[in-house]
Amino acid sequence: MVFGGGMQAARKDQGNGGALSAMLIFLGPVAVLVAFTTLLALMAGLSGWHAPEMLMIATGMGVLALAASVLTVVLLYRESGERAQAHQALQIAEARVSGILESAMDAIIAIDENQRVVLYNSSAERVFKWPRSAVMGQPLEILLPQRFRGAHAGLVTRFGETGVTSRRMGDHTVLTGLRAGGEEFPIEASISQHNEGEGKLFTVILRDVTERRRAEHALASSEARLRGILDSAMDAIITIDENQHIVLFNAAAEHVFGCSRREAIGAPLDWFIPERFRGEHGAHVRGFGGTSTTTRRMGAQRIVTGLRRSGEEFPIDASISQIAEGDHKFYTVILRDVTERVNSLNALSRSREELREFAAAASSVREQEKSRIARELHDELAQALTALKMDLNWLGERLPERLPEGQDPLVNKLKAMQTMLDGTVAATRRISADLRPLMLDDLGLLPAVEWLVQGFSGRTGITCELNLATPDFELDEPYATAIFRILQESLTNVARHAHASLVEVTLERDADGVMLTVHDNGRGFALSDPRKPNSYGLMGLRERVYLLDGEVSIDSRQGFGTLIRVRIPIVSPHTEVAAGAPSQAEERS
Repeated sequence: MVFGGGMQAARKDQGNGGALSAMLIFLGPVAVLVAFTTLLALMAGLSGWHAPEMLMIATGMGVLALAASVLTVVLLYRESGERAQAHQALQIAEARVSGILESAMDAIIAIDENQRVVLYNSSAERVFKWPRSAVMGQPLEILLPQRFRGAHAGLVTRFGETGVTSRRMGDHTVLTGLRAGGEEFPIEASISQHNEGEGKLFTVILRDVTERRRAEHALASSEARLRGILDSAMDAIITIDENQHIVLFNAAAEHVFGCSRREAIGAPLDWFIPERFRGEHGAHVRGFGGTSTTTRRMGAQRIVTGLRRSGEEFPIDASISQIAEGDHKFYTVILRDVTERVNSLNALSRSREELREFAAAASSVREQEKSRIARELHDELAQALTALKMDLNWLGERLPERLPEGQDPLVNKLKAMQTMLDGTVAATRRISADLRPLMLDDLGLLPAVEWLVQGFSGRTGITCELNLATPDFELDEPYATAIFRILQESLTNVARHAHASLVEVTLERDADGVMLTVHDNGRGFALSDPRKPNSYGLMGLRERVYLLDGEVSIDSRQGFGTLIRVRIPIVSPHTEVAAGAPSQAEERS
């Protein structure tokens, strides 16, 4: 506004000065003519020719000449003042223009019709590294690389022949400038033209875009690297906008979903989600967008399901992240086709289940065989040995109290046979009980456990306390045998390794299962220690619990004893049938 007002004031003063000049041009000849007429009238009057009239005319004309002279002087003074004001306003306007040009961040260069520099601001000095004194009056081509000089001169000439006042230079390309040291650099420029008198001036406003071009190149390189990373990634990467339409779809996503990138870009994400999950998934994404979390795994508790373009469903692992760009949000999903992994896990699970069933069957067969052998030892061998013992006793009763001389060895032999037979009967009973105590089958779990605890204390001298939190409960097979064997193995480990003086055994049952706790005050051990060779006690214990889908925890520290907790769920046959558990025949089919 200041600059415009100064220029308008200068133009106004120049207009007023023009009017005064016109008046002076008119009044000058009039004043001369009036003065000459006055002189002639005065001379005629003095010569006597019509003296009164001539003297009157001369007086009137003199007054008129004096008025014209005074008016002329006044006008001359006023014109001088107005010219001074116009010159001052012009100087102020030029100073303001010069200040604007010098404070401009862009380089500004003006050239005449011969393309010689007539204006060169301080930003041009900074950009081109040429001082103003070295450039003023020089051809513009010193600021251009040699290979562009001819073409640029022709461009300026042709622009001057058009009626266009301004336009951008190099609309489709970046122009190149030349610094004083010979360094070329990219520029953006616009050119304008205006007439000054009979000549024409061209003004170029240009900007050094070296840093911007470097940043654009770095950005392009970064984007190229990112595209390379995205396309070489083994995982599918999909980015969607707030409307859940796809804006990025990498090569792995093409392979996973069987859909080309061209077809996927702009398509809704629902294309790749089974119909029954689409509403839930959309709400999930919107809910995630309303949180401050930047990234998280999708379906942390289960496998997510994807949909190929062919209509095939498949399992995936996925994570989602969000980023805000201005007023918009974008969501990126990184996912992996885990079909092979799920198939492998299912196969492994089936294999483990089959192994567990096989191990359970083998354990059952082993227990049955032990029971059969133990019963045969008890029922047949032990009875036969008992009968033999009775026969020896009968034979001993039939011998006379006094035998003839020389028959004492017969008595001694009979006594030795009786002693050996007693030991054999005891060993047979012990072996039968170790194989499987018959009272477990005949009397149940609780009597068998009491017999086991008493026998342990009797053999080792270690105090063993049995706590029955739920008295008088019974367990069916295979649970009874499993609890008995787990307790038997635990007490065996205590006897062999614990160096304990007290063992506490707790047995209880609730509606869901049975719990066994064995706690000793022995020396304990470090759970991180490697298992000793040929030591299978704890491993066998865990295996028995695993076969019945139970849980076991072992807590032990050196100097603080060992605590073993076992929980086995009890599933009744009615529950298995109601749950639809397949039979072995169905499994084999």
